[in-house]
Amino acid sequence: MKIYYAIFFCLAITLHNLEEAIWLPQWSQLGLFIQKPVTPNEFHFAVIIITSLAYLLSFLYISFPHSNLLKWAFIGFLGSMIFNAIFPHLLAAIFTKTYAPGLVTALLLNIPINTVILYRLHMSNHIKIKEILISAIVVGFLLIAMIPFLFTLGNNIIIF
Repeated sequence: MKIYYAIFFCLAITLHNLEEAIWLPQWSQLGLFIQKPVTPNEFHFAVIIITSLAYLLSFLYISFPHSNLLKWAFIGFLGSMIFNAIFPHLLAAIFTKTYAPGLVTALLLNIPINTVILYRLHMSNHIKIKEILISAIVVGFLLIAMIPFLFTLGNNIIIF
């Protein structure tokens, strides 16, 4: 069953990050207070690395099912993507009165898919609510901390 969780998670995050990759760099140039302007190179590099990290963690979670660290990293990624749908996507759309790139896939894919996966893992006694919350907070903060670093690297590496 875990392989299906990983497949659905990877599909959701890929489609979400693809939507962002297409429209977020241009949207960020609007000068909105909620998003500092980013170039396509900066954003594309960061989104490729974060998406690759999601795939790597999913693969490792399936490959090493007895590793608590990998379990917590995987569920933390799931939980942080649920929070990401609200903070910043939904709030950005509300406060700026514009469409925030990634909002549709965040609301229609990330929240429902990740919530169902976390619910099923919890109901099968694989994880506890406390683990979900702590993991989501830790992974979420790590991902947020990585973004400026990835933008800097992406700015110095020509991808597209």
